[in-house]
Amino acid sequence: MKLRYNNAVHTPGLKWAQTSRFWLFFLITLLILGLAGGLLLTVFKPQEAWFSSHFVEIDLTPETPPTQSWAYYGPAVAEVTPTAMPTSIPPTATPMPFIPNAYIDSDVTFIYYAQWGDTIKAVARHFDANPEDIDSPSPLQEDGLIIPGQLLIIPNPFGNIPPAQLLMPDSEVVYSASAADFDVKEFISNAGGYLSEYAEWNGRLGWLSGAEIVELRAQENSINPRLLLALIEYQSGWVYREPGGLVHNNYPLGYANDERMELGQQLKWAIDMLLTGYYGWRDGSVLEVHMADGYVLRMAPGLNAGTAALQYFFGQAYNYENWSQALNPTLGFPALYERMFGDPWQRAAQVEPLYTPSLAQPELTLPFERDVIWSFSGGPHGAWDQAGAWGALDFAPNSNVPGCVPSDEWVLASAPGLVIRSDRNTVVIDLDGDGLEQTGWNIIYLHVINDNPIPPGTIVQRDDKLGYPSCEGGIATGTHVHMARKYNGEWIAADGPFPFVMGGWQAYAGGQPYDGHLARGSKIILANLNAYTETFIVRTQDDP
Repeated sequence: MKLRYNNAVHTPGLKWAQTSRFWLFFLITLLILGLAGGLLLTVFKPQEAWFSSHFVEIDLTPETPPTQSWAYYGPAVAEVTPTAMPTSIPPTATPMPFIPNAYIDSDVTFIYYAQWGDTIKAVARHFDANPEDIDSPSPLQEDGLIIPGQLLIIPNPFGNIPPAQLLMPDSEVVYSASAADFDVKEFISNAGGYLSEYAEWNGRLGWLSGAEIVELRAQENSINPRLLLALIEYQSGWVYREPGGLVHNNYPLGYANDERMELGQQLKWAIDMLLTGYYGWRDGSVLEVHMADGYVLRMAPGLNAGTAALQYFFGQAYNYENWSQALNPTLGFPALYERMFGDPWQRAAQVEPLYTPSLAQPELTLPFERDVIWSFSGGPHGAWDQAGAWGALDFAPNSNVPGCVPSDEWVLASAPGLVIRSDRNTVVIDLDGDGLEQTGWNIIYLHVINDNPIPPGTIVQRDDKLGYPSCEGGIATGTHVHMARKYNGEWIAADGPFPFVMGGWQAYAGGQPYDGHLARGSKIILANLNAYTETFIVRTQDDP
């Protein structure tokens, strides 16, 4: 088993003195060569230096298994065998990876057919238009979702641009029902590559295998583990073989940063990029890809969020030429993904759309006891980490002492449901009770401590006690509880088509994460890390 600790790979049985002398000699040699020819910059510069050249066009069709030369620093494409398709997916499902008429441009207008998840505000940003200038034969809602397939007539500010090539379904980016039965450990073990022998020290959890790290990151961030494995394989070859060279060994996701050499940190960076592209496209805040070589590309307005996530991710590591190759549907990452896992569009046909305009949030109450003063300490911000959807709200118990101090105020269940996760200071309640975090509504509570955690499988009722607020389970500057919502695996923005409402209080985002306010009728409660009168919120006897 390969063990990584303190940025070094440890193989049991080796003599450390011999290993140290070898690496000392190697580093001295590398330093001399670097001073002479700038090799160090080529290897470690976190831009185009080690990704910008030497790409091989590989035939990835099933008839001709791909091969890979390790004589260069770049994507590592391995020979793979697709996994068997789930029996629930009919072989006759019709994939839809390319919609050439998603929009038809002319000199003056776009004719655009709305995709699921579209809002009028996001579409206006995608097309660089004002919402009031968008027309349709059918009525358009200012808030909420547009009906999929609804025709929109939009002014064309771009001139002639190519149609959108859809490369990845949304359900293959988020941890949706399409991956609910996917066994990460079994897949990695059967692949038999470096990842199957890898282990890494985690300060909270101890030694974790490569599969456990992938599972942990996928679960916490609600991102599809298939996508993570395919990116690892494309960038470094870890899934099916041994890494070729120091770059592939140290940076399995392609992020050349010496402070993020472990798999867990590399995955964190990759997930941040994917979520930024996915949810940024969803709400219209991300419209461009900034390449590693400084090239800036405006995204085609007809993309789906899943494709935007891939474009954004590869833009962080590659120059424009190599970015284009990575996204080539027949020679690049999409082809490798299909060879590893089968046709993603067939799986998507069974689970998408992930939500429809008729979706409504179940009734939720404030997560604390009545007649107790709490503070609204955080407006809409990152649902899990800082990247991605602003889906979370924070509440802090009243205290005369700032910072991370113990509290005896209870965090209560805001709705009845089934506890499906209760560890690492996190409680997840599945509101549809099917036991799957990838389906239906799920409410996530973070920073919850409890000497006797509620066992998974427990059915809780509204107002049942979950634990106490704290700073445990993540980065925090003060005692609080962090709440977020998922539906079918996608984080739901607190201020979006399905607003976060608790006890009649609706959340509104501010200009920055954690800013914003709650409103109920004419009453306003401001969000602020520092508690004062305008941030106080009380669940009264008259409240739900």
